[in-house]
Amino acid sequence: MKALVTGATGFVGSAVARRLLRGGHSVRVLARAGSDRRNLQGLDVEVLEGDLTKPASLLPACDGCDALFHVAADYRLWAPDPAELYRANVDGTRAILEAAKRVGVPRIVYTSSVATLGIPKDGTPGSETTPVTVDDMIGHYKRSKFLAEAEARKFAADGLPVVIVNPSTPIGPHDIKPTPTGRVVRDAMNGRVPAYVDTGLNIVHVDDVAEGHWLAFERGVVGERYILGGFDMSLRDVLIEIADIAGRSPPKVRLPHAVVMPIAYASEAWARLTGMNPIATVEEVRMSKKRMFFSSAKAERELGYSARPARLALEDAVQWFRQQQ
Repeated sequence: MKALVTGATGFVGSAVARRLLRGGHSVRVLARAGSDRRNLQGLDVEVLEGDLTKPASLLPACDGCDALFHVAADYRLWAPDPAELYRANVDGTRAILEAAKRVGVPRIVYTSSVATLGIPKDGTPGSETTPVTVDDMIGHYKRSKFLAEAEARKFAADGLPVVIVNPSTPIGPHDIKPTPTGRVVRDAMNGRVPAYVDTGLNIVHVDDVAEGHWLAFERGVVGERYILGGFDMSLRDVLIEIADIAGRSPPKVRLPHAVVMPIAYASEAWARLTGMNPIATVEEVRMSKKRMFFSSAKAERELGYSARPARLALEDAVQWFRQQQ
């Protein structure tokens, strides 16, 4: 089988590419000109230069492929120009799915996010059916992913064989950017997280997410979505685990959200002046007011999905970040 993987230069996409290669499949990668290709080093993949914002480059990439894993996304919780998020995530998703439709790719897995899902007000984990609307989306990243998933669902309703997966918070090796969560792991292991806010997230090993993509390809129902998660943890407990792995003392100061919000506004203002990334964003603080807990029961039941303990994901992430220092 020949599979096209978008986003394979990134964190989750490279894990999906490696999973496909381990299965003996041929992998074609769509990569932008001048992109950071460290995650492709040592991988026997065919690289085609293209860009989700340039539809003409997508037809040759899809042509001749038996599968498309559309993993690529602009994952930033702050951007000087938010329109870039919509161009990559919404317009780009529409363009690659249209290209796949035109050349007749027979099976597609679209990588969404739990960011598009609802969170129950009673504190129980969210599921694929928790009610949610675009008005519930906090910030441009979540809104763009919500709209992008809506595009994928439209294509599926029109007959394109699209299965949707919603990873929670992947952790592990090859987070080269790093992602916002990877940055927390890196900074915490180096003792640069002196305090925390009261929030929660669902931690999953990136390789389990990659396996979930394959299971969705093999067993997923067209038009359905599947949460690929792991274990619900408070941020405090995540930081305690990282400190234990790294041999450090965990932070003991809990900051109220009301204290952190002005810092985030100031950080974004400074970022606009300097061009540097903000150390905290308003979107992050707003999202942290909710515990982002989710259940993978549907994927476990219908796909045979499973996740290793969160501790192992954090250990692998810390080990990898240490190797990069």
